[in-house]
Amino acid sequence: MNRKYLAALLLGLLGLAVQAQENSPTLQKIAASGTIYLGHNEASVPFSYVLPGQETPAGYSWDICGKVVQALAAKLGKPLTVVPVVATSNTRLMLVKTGMANIECGATTNTVARQKQVAFSTTFFVSEVKAMVRAGSGIGSLADLANKRVVTTSGTTADRLIKQAALQRGMVIQHLMGRSHAESMGMMARGEVDAYVADDAILAGQRAGAADPAQLVLLDESLSVEPYGLVLPAGDLPFKQLVDATLVGLMKSGEMEALYAKWFAQPIPPSGRSLNLPLSEINKASFQFPSDRPGN
Repeated sequence: MNRKYLAALLLGLLGLAVQAQENSPTLQKIAASGTIYLGHNEASVPFSYVLPGQETPAGYSWDICGKVVQALAAKLGKPLTVVPVVATSNTRLMLVKTGMANIECGATTNTVARQKQVAFSTTFFVSEVKAMVRAGSGIGSLADLANKRVVTTSGTTADRLIKQAALQRGMVIQHLMGRSHAESMGMMARGEVDAYVADDAILAGQRAGAADPAQLVLLDESLSVEPYGLVLPAGDLPFKQLVDATLVGLMKSGEMEALYAKWFAQPIPPSGRSLNLPLSEINKASFQFPSDRPGN
C-alpha cells in the first residue's frame, strides 16, 4: 500500500475517532476518567455471572463487552480501567439511564418498550422463552401448566409472556416470582414450583449447575423469540455506532461464533458441564445479517 495513502487513511480514522468522541457524551466521560463501568448479572449463566471466590464476572456477554472495551481503548488511544457494576433484572436499565453503567453486559431482550428508555446494540444472541419442568412430571406442553405453580424471575419478559399465555389459553396458574435467576432455580430445585419459565439459554445454564441435570427438561413449545443486545445510553448514536461496529466485526471474522461455542457448546465453570446448545439456525442468521431490531 502506498505510504501516503496509508498515512491519509490513518489520519482519517483518527479524525473519525476524535469526531465520535466530541459528539458522544458517553465517550467523553470514559475518555476523561479512563474508566468504563460495565453492568453485569451475578447469576445469568452463561451470559454474565460471578464464579465462587471471584470478583470479575465471566460469560459470553462479558467476553463480548471485553472486545468492545478493547475497541474503545484503541479509538481513544489510551488504556481503560474496567469497573464491574452489579445489575439485576429490575435495575439493569436504570443503571444505564443514570450513567452508573456505560454498558449493561447481560441477557437483556431488546423490546419496543425498553427502547423508549435505553438503546440496544446489534443483536448478539437470539433466545426462545420456554418452560423447564421435572422429568416424569407429566407436563409435556404449555397447556399442561394449568393449575400449576410457575416461577419467573422478576423484571424479565417471561413475567409478561406467561401471564399473556395463561390469559389467551383460559388457564389459571399460580404465578410466583424469584428476585434473581438463582432464586427462581432454587425454588425449582426444592420442589416449590412445577415449572420455571425463562429464556432457553438461561434455563440451560441453571440446569447445568443442578445436582442432576437429567431430571430437568425444557418443553419444546416456546412463548416468544427474544433478541439480546447490550444495553447502551439512549440518544448517544456515535457511541452505539462504535459498539455496533465492534460486534459486527466479531460476527464477520468468525470470532463471535467462536465465543458462542466457548460458552454454549463446551464445558463451562463452575459445574464443568456443557449447556449443549449448538449454534441454532436463527443465531447463525443473526450473525450473517446483523440487526438491532426489537423482538416485540
